[in-house]
Amino acid sequence: MTDLNAILAPGMFVRHPDFDEWGIGQVQSNTGGKITVNFRDQGKVVIDGARIALLPVFDL
Repeated sequence: MTDLNAILAPGMFVRHPDFDEWGIGQVQSNTGGKITVNFRDQGKVVIDGARIALLPVFDL
């Protein structure tokens, strides 16, 4: 299984697969499997990349 979270870099946009209501988030950092994302409707959230596969957003 490929770890798609590993490609996430600061500035990229993502969605959380379980919380669509959070809206689109922008990656702030990706260090040691912990991904900090600032979501439009939820604020800053730290995601455990080993448990949650964030969905990259390319078409804004």
